[in-house]
Amino acid sequence: MIEIVNVNKSYNGKSKAVDSLNLTINDGEIFGFIGHNGAGKTTTIKMLTGILNKDSGYIGINGIDITHEPMDAKKQFGYVPDSPDMFLRLKGIEYLNFMADMYDIDSETRKDRIKSLSERFEMATALNDKIQSYSHGMRQKIVIIGVLIHSPSIWILDEPMTGLDPKSSYTLKQMMREHADSGKTVFFSTHVLEVAEKLCDRVAIINKGKILFCGTINGMREHFKTNESLEEMFLEMTANE
Repeated sequence: MIEIVNVNKSYNGKSKAVDSLNLTINDGEIFGFIGHNGAGKTTTIKMLTGILNKDSGYIGINGIDITHEPMDAKKQFGYVPDSPDMFLRLKGIEYLNFMADMYDIDSETRKDRIKSLSERFEMATALNDKIQSYSHGMRQKIVIIGVLIHSPSIWILDEPMTGLDPKSSYTLKQMMREHADSGKTVFFSTHVLEVAEKLCDRVAIINKGKILFCGTINGMREHFKTNESLEEMFLEMTANE
């Protein structure tokens, strides 16, 4: 479970990038976080993961305050950033073992998880190659595998489908659904609104740092008395702002 209570963030004392943000993401759901570039999505995710400090408010990860107990809070989640270009000089298997070391995963458990995840994402034959030789999609897959090594209860994914081939994208969506159906939490941002509409149990639309709507897609249609797609409702909502 993720709790975000009255969170604010400004840069250089200027207008707020995130303005009095309140969200609760429940166990057992896929929650989509939607907004234009610059709307406040990545700032929110970076505060949620402890990369950025908030100006005020509370962020709880499974009841643990990310500000006051950052190490314990970070053990609760796996985070896929919006860029997979990291640790490029490591081989894929070296990166995965590094991630397993970070979370104190024993040798047998990591071996089983690396085997299972690399096969599922069709990366097993590439693990002994350096990450700098990977395509963008392969880099995205190795990062996803790495953050799932410690089997976190909360997945925080920033544009996770970017660069993935259709089969890998489908595999990830399956895994997200399985994870939520097992009573755990998936929080992800996306620009692909068709994916959000089909996959998410609830969505939040953020614009200029403020939440314009939070709820189910059907709830959004009822609220606006329309049968339009999520994409059409999103464009209308943000245009009005």
